[in-house]
Amino acid sequence: MTNEHLLVATALAAWKLNIERTEKLFFDLPAEKLQAEIAPGKNRLIYLWGHLTAVHDRMITALSLGERVRPKFDAVFISAPDKTSDLPSADEIKKAWSEVNARLLKGFETLTPADWLRKHSAVSDEDFAKEPLRNRYAILLSRTSHLAYHLGQAVLALK
Repeated sequence: MTNEHLLVATALAAWKLNIERTEKLFFDLPAEKLQAEIAPGKNRLIYLWGHLTAVHDRMITALSLGERVRPKFDAVFISAPDKTSDLPSADEIKKAWSEVNARLLKGFETLTPADWLRKHSAVSDEDFAKEPLRNRYAILLSRTSHLAYHLGQAVLALK
């Protein structure tokens, strides 16, 4: 295995680990626990889970891996703050989470180390020429950090 393959494999292992930890936390939470706020007056856990699902869904197109699974989640979980609109049920979020992350994992498996270093879809060719760090690999790393951050919030909210 080349160094490039090892770097990608390491990043993907971190992604998968955080996905597994998040699933372990959210999948078995009873409905009343999903209503817990991460801090007084802040987002509820169910909103946080939907938010992560929407962000991951956006990764599909950002990484040029196909069409999104749940684009309608944006209006509820990205554009609007918690408690300003009706949320999907926990079962619907769980289903969306599973579908989105399965689609991502399947897409990840098709990418070579060179593919990871190509530009993501939100950057123009001109801007990418100036800033080559705006690549697919950077998306994976930043979204893994985003996931870990919100997972930490959720864990603390349940203590």
